[in-house]
Formats: sequence, structure tokens, C-alpha cells
Amino acid sequence: MLSAKSLLSTQLSQGKEINDPKYDGVIVVSHSFKEVSKFPKLAALAKPIEDFSQYHTGFEKSQANLIVVDKQIIPSGRLIYSATGSVSKDFEDVRKFKVAGANAIKLAMDSGMKKPLFTTIPYDGFPRAEIISALGAINGLYTPLNIRDVEENNYKAKLEELSLIGNKQLTTEQLHNIVMAYGYSMSVCNDIGDSDPQRMTPAKVAEYVQNLFGGSDSAVKVKVESDMETIKKNYPCMAAVNRCANDVPEHRARLIWLEYDNNEPNGQGKETLMFVGKGVTIDTGGLNIKTGTNMKGMCRDKTGAANVAGFFSALNLLRPKNIKVVGYMCMVRNSVGSNAYSTDEILTARSGKRIHIYNTDAEGRLAMLDPLTEMREKAINEVNPHIFTFATLTGHEMMCYGEYAAVMDNGPAAKSGASKKLQETGDEYGQPIEISRIQPEDFTTHDSEFEGADICQLSTKHSPKRGHQGAACFLMRGSLIVDHGSTDNQPLKYTHVDLAGPNGNYPKNSYPNPLVTLIGHYIIPRSG
Repeated sequence: MLSAKSLLSTQLSQGKEINDPKYDGVIVVSHSFKEVSKFPKLAALAKPIEDFSQYHTGFEKSQANLIVVDKQIIPSGRLIYSATGSVSKDFEDVRKFKVAGANAIKLAMDSGMKKPLFTTIPYDGFPRAEIISALGAINGLYTPLNIRDVEENNYKAKLEELSLIGNKQLTTEQLHNIVMAYGYSMSVCNDIGDSDPQRMTPAKVAEYVQNLFGGSDSAVKVKVESDMETIKKNYPCMAAVNRCANDVPEHRARLIWLEYDNNEPNGQGKETLMFVGKGVTIDTGGLNIKTGTNMKGMCRDKTGAANVAGFFSALNLLRPKNIKVVGYMCMVRNSVGSNAYSTDEILTARSGKRIHIYNTDAEGRLAMLDPLTEMREKAINEVNPHIFTFATLTGHEMMCYGEYAAVMDNGPAAKSGASKKLQETGDEYGQPIEISRIQPEDFTTHDSEFEGADICQLSTKHSPKRGHQGAACFLMRGSLIVDHGSTDNQPLKYTHVDLAGPNGNYPKNSYPNPLVTLIGHYIIPRSG
């Protein structure tokens, strides 16, 4: 099994005292240098920081500074103070701590530090500031998988070790354990989501996931469907997208099932989460090919599935109680060639719905549709189920919300307040999410114009008008989730998450989204 230690580019440890000679630098992230003296472990740093501030205009602006201090205080003589800038005004949020953490680590690396001690002065207005500051730091330490592959154990980590000290909001042990779980899951998400389409073909993603959860002590069960006849029979829409890639053995589709189930009581009601993630390893557009530079970055069209794998990684480490989570990673390549599926085809989905294909570049919804239908079939027999789809699905979502993910609830999910609660957690963890409402016309614009089909794959109206909402409605109609609304006999909660926006920073390393929010919302509250 791939351990947290083996996947983290830089090892994390629990910090001790600032005067420990093992540290070649101390990093303090803070919203106000005047707060440093209030924490006994850091009190000796207050005067050097204050003295430095007197000679540095703009010291408290959002920037990191290297301060030389007496070696009696810090044996290395090196202190990095990273200011968040103002945090109390309207529209300022905890992401300022994330940026400050990232700034601090960059300066630490530029200064040649290898084993710094890292701590954050907490701020009552942002109860997760210590966590988010540390996540900003470790995200900058990620080393891409292809480098780790080639150099194996000989690659040079950006830092050898990062030691964490908790202050007011968390103990050092709590902070370390949470950040370790986040770092592990974020590395998994980046390994799958950011890697190139040959390093992470569907088959190689399956192999990676099996290694990830293959140990005897793993709490996550894995099953991989690789038989093409089975996929063709049970997941015909996914098989259609796979048809061209199927001609190249290593590009053939894989459907990866993940399952975690814990029945230990924790004072909360049992909940069943059912995830379906889009895993298109490269999206050429198919026969509706992406021209010019529009294909650049499409190796990240598998980020939805990568988030699912990352979430299960956190489940495996933190072992939350009284929750069941199942997931499908729909791994497929949208290739272009003589055997590619085409516009004007009529596909019959697992649900029995006949789908008229309008554009082969809208393959993600097809890859997820049949696994989503299966989740709907299974959900009827689960305890308090909530189905999710995660996908880099539409450019329309990015045009609407920029770098933020959009969540859309069906009736039962909206009545439960699902998206509003998730949005609150996103704000708390510095990963804001936008709520997008579905309107009646979003369903009817997918009515088929052809007598031989039930629904059309794309809206019959101009897609920039309601593009990402229409995609959610297509998934509901094609999977028959639409028949499980608030007034139906068996209501089912369903939430669609379009994460096209936060996936737009290629080729820079990703900050997995909405993974940070999902872990904070569903896992940490149920963990010991």
C-alpha cells in the first residue's frame, strides 16, 4: 500500500521548541506581530519581530520577510515572518492565511532551508486558520509524479522535513494529523489529476489506486472493471466514449469502485455518500476535435475522479465513524480516430433512455451517466443516501464563476440544505463554492428534437445561456434521478459539482478543489 509517508513530497512531523537545533529556520505566519507574545512557545520571538518592524515600512502587508535573530533564541539564527495583511475587512477571508503560508515556504526554499519549523498565530475570526496556513505551505512542496517516478527515491525534495506546531485552535498532534491527511489526499489527487495522459492512462490510474488501498490494513475496498464486454453491456454510454481508445490496449477504459463503511457510533446519524467522478485522461474533443491550443491542459479532465480518490485517501487515514462512502472513478480516454463515436449517433443508456449525440466533446456526462444510474439503483437500499457527481464538465461554469466550483442540488438535496451547508464549510476552509440554481427550462432544453431519441446530449438552445445547469439536468434525466424528487415515492438527494473553474491553472500544480471542503465537511467532524 502507498503510505502517507511515501506519497508526501516532504515529510511532516510534530514540532517541538523553537530553540531545537534540528530546525534550520523558524516560520511564523500571522495577522499581527503584536499577537506573537501571547503564545508562550513563541514569546521569545516577539521582540526581534517588533524590532524588525520598526525599520521595515509595510511590514504587516501580505509578504514574507527573513529576519536574522540571536542564535540563543533560534540556533539557526533564521526567522521567517509571513504576514497575512488585513483580515478584518469585508470580503477578506481565511485564504489570506493560505497565501501567507505559501509565501513563507517559497522564501524558506529560496533561503536554502531544509528542515524548518512552521507555526501560525491563530485568528478568532477564522477558526481553521492554522490548518489553511499549513495547507498553503505544503501545496507548494508537492513534487509531480513523473519526477518522483524517474528519480524514485533519489529525487531532491523541496524540503527534507516540515515540522508543525499547533497553538490555540489545535494541539500540535491534532494539527499534524489533519495536515498529514490533507497532504496525503491532495498528493493523491494531484498525482492522478495533474499527471500527463500517458503516465495516467485508465489502466495506470487503476493500478495506482489498487496500490494505494492494497494493504491488509486498508479500510477502503477496491474493485476494477476492465472487461470491455462487461463495460459495453452495463455501461453503454461509457463504452461509446471508449470505443476509439479501445483500439490501444493501455488506453482502454477502467471503472474503479471504491468503498468505505464504518458503523461505529459517534452521536450522529448514519450517512451514505455516493460519489461518481469524471476521469477523462485526455479530452481531444473526439470527432468534434479541439483545435489550435484548445486541447492544452485536457489531461486534467480527470480531476473529478481524482477528487474521489483523494477523498477516499483521507477516509483511509482518518477513519471517520458512522459513515459509508462508495465511489466510481470513470476512467476513459476521449480519443479521435476511425472508430470514434460520432455526432448524430443514438445511444441507449443503462436506464433505457435513448440519447441523441450532438457533440463528441461533451463526453464527460456520457462517461458518468451509466455509473450514476447504477448509484441511483443502489441508493434506494442505502441509509440516508446522497449521490454526487464531480466533473470538469463545462466551460460555461468557468465563464459564470471563474475559479470557483459550482454546486447544484435536486429538490431533496436542496430541501436538506446540502449545498448551503457545503458552502459554509467551503468558506470556513478557504475554498469558496458557488451555489447554482436549476430552473425548469434547464430540463426542457434537453428534450429530443428527433423522434427516435428521448433526450439530447446537449441543450437544443445556445449553450452559453444555461450550459452548466443543463448538464446537471441531462445527468438527472438520463439516470432517472429525476424520478426521485421531493414528491415522489422514493426521494433521493443528488448534488452535481462542476469544477471546471478551479481546474483552470494548468500547467501549475493544482490546489485540489473541492477536496479540501469535502474533507472538512464530511470527514473531520466524524473523526476522533
